[in-house]
Amino acid sequence: MAAMRETTSAEERTQDQSTTATRAARKPRAAAKTRTKTSAKASGAMPPTVIAAKEPNLFGRVNILDVRPDAQDAVFPARVELGEPFTVSAQVFLEGRATVRATAVLKNPRGRVMARVPMTQTNTGLDIWTATLQAGSPTDLAPWDDGFADVLGQLGNWKVAIEGWADTYTDWVLDATARVNADAGSADAEGAIVRGSEILTRWAATRDAGLDATQRKVLRETAKQMLDATIPAAERLAIAQIDEIEALHTTNPLRDGLTASRDRVFHVERPKSSFSAWYQFFPRSEGATVNERGETTPGTLRTAVSGLERAKSEGFTIAYLPAVFPMDHSAPDARLFAVGTAAGGHDTVDPELGSMDDFKAFCARAHELGIEVALGLPLRCAPTHPWVAAHPEWFRRNADGSFMHALDAQGNPEPFYELDFDNDLTGLEREVERIIDVWIEAGATAFQIDEPQTEPVRFWQDVLAAVTKKHPEVLFLAEAFSRPALVRALAYAGFTQNHSYFPWRNTKEELEAFLTETNGEGGFYQHNTFWPATPDVLSDYLRDNGVAGHAVRAVLAAMGSPSWGIYNGYELMENNVIADGAAALGNERTEVRARDWSGAVEYGIAELLTSLNRIRAAHPATRSYHTLTVLPSANPAIVAFARQTPAQYTADGKPDTLLIVVNLDCYHEQQSSIHVDLNALGLPADRTYRVRDLLTDRTFDWSWDNFVSLAPWADVAHILSVEY
Repeated sequence: MAAMRETTSAEERTQDQSTTATRAARKPRAAAKTRTKTSAKASGAMPPTVIAAKEPNLFGRVNILDVRPDAQDAVFPARVELGEPFTVSAQVFLEGRATVRATAVLKNPRGRVMARVPMTQTNTGLDIWTATLQAGSPTDLAPWDDGFADVLGQLGNWKVAIEGWADTYTDWVLDATARVNADAGSADAEGAIVRGSEILTRWAATRDAGLDATQRKVLRETAKQMLDATIPAAERLAIAQIDEIEALHTTNPLRDGLTASRDRVFHVERPKSSFSAWYQFFPRSEGATVNERGETTPGTLRTAVSGLERAKSEGFTIAYLPAVFPMDHSAPDARLFAVGTAAGGHDTVDPELGSMDDFKAFCARAHELGIEVALGLPLRCAPTHPWVAAHPEWFRRNADGSFMHALDAQGNPEPFYELDFDNDLTGLEREVERIIDVWIEAGATAFQIDEPQTEPVRFWQDVLAAVTKKHPEVLFLAEAFSRPALVRALAYAGFTQNHSYFPWRNTKEELEAFLTETNGEGGFYQHNTFWPATPDVLSDYLRDNGVAGHAVRAVLAAMGSPSWGIYNGYELMENNVIADGAAALGNERTEVRARDWSGAVEYGIAELLTSLNRIRAAHPATRSYHTLTVLPSANPAIVAFARQTPAQYTADGKPDTLLIVVNLDCYHEQQSSIHVDLNALGLPADRTYRVRDLLTDRTFDWSWDNFVSLAPWADVAHILSVEY
């Protein structure tokens, strides 16, 4: 409906439309008196007019309810990636049997209308209407690329409003057709024809319709012809439905009783805010060597370039380095490292890793490879951190004035001091903002925040808002394995992505529920990133299921979420765990691990990771949190789901449909029937369709119900692409 112009508010346009309609309707009725005796009876019911709704709790002339997505009464904006298709819905209805229509209106951050998309009624009984929108154009430009300034200009808070109106023209056609068919010579039939003339005349004069001079002329001349009583009623009814007028009804309709919902805000974020592939490695382990005496020489930021090149070869787009700051390694529990030594704090590179110039050179090389650099940022301060001396007010104190150590979940003291966010919140916020700016200037474009659930949500909301106001391209990943409400609050506060409970979702029932949750309406607010393992998390499933288990979890992570990540060593089957089974044996946060990467060929996992990232890059259906549908399967060991992007949002103009089937049993062949709702996916229901396995290049003919057999020693999964 691009032809309609956004010149005034919906209410103002409708008031203008109503006033114009009254003036325009009088002349045809007066003229009709000289042509026919019956036309004087043709006034009929007045069309729906605007009812001002100045308060949110007041209804307009058309009723609009339950605009979605929605969170906390629309206090927090939904989030989408630039150019990502997304669907909005609302209940739109009128009283009685009057026909109603709806449009979704998309405005950019400057308030300019960028699209008016007709909505489709998807549930008649519940009056639900939906439309798919796209804010801006998708792009693969990175923050350092020429032209990225144009990308930044498209980011920010876009707005969506739902407009509903009475479709007077359609209701008139139905009514007039019935009356003419019943008795073409009756006063009822003649009155219906005259009402149609009045509607066309009013339509031609309505500014909201956005008609040009030629279009207005078509409507007015047709309205005049309809008043010629020498022409049979059936013919006059037909000329009101000529192709030109039907086309205008689609593109430039008469919208009586026009009512608009309140604007809903959609925060549009830059590429990789939803669709990204993370690769985590530790610089001190990259390039580390072991001599003949078993002595290890750690790697540095200079030798860590090998990790970048491996990430590039496997198709990952973000290289994630855990904190590179000076660390106090004196704690007995290596996992609980703390930042800060005599060498410096959070704004300093650990001298054992190199210098700030080395970090900048590392970022420059990453950018040459097309990879972004993410940096870990834990707010854990060792007793030797510079803040302790410079800002003692930022730490909690014991009754005797000594600094208070933080406590773990069991009440045991941690090797770092507890920050006091209630004493000088603003000071801490400004300092953390300054630190992040330092690393952005050095080349980092993303940050992973360790355990942000241990700090006030408002603290992170303020810091992230301050940083992204200056640097809207910066991404923030929350490593928050915490209570759902707290994790969701962090997402509302501005975290772009979040580590999730994916490592602990292993049964079919758990996976189907988690896939639906991640890729449902919650995906507008909380972007779950799927990591099969992290330095601190190694699940029983990976420990117990060997190569097949690693392959299964990689496929589920890469295909189950637009954002996924791998902790290096995954390619080498590093799956020894400590006694409680929660984490890897020997934590690489402080332990240097010299790896022999030639062994990766034996397992084939690196090859699989490369294939998965290649598939993701080629298929837009994998790019969104709003494209996944779980498919019913008969076997509890088989999980299946589909991803689909409509044809209008793909480069080749064809739908992109993927059907993913995974065998969760890593020791036995499993078979199942997979049901595909062909109508829901727009696939042919009267014949088979061809699918190609993107992992093996084999083809199959599928239909409604399809037999699959997957054996862990052959294929742990199918990733099937529908061929159109």
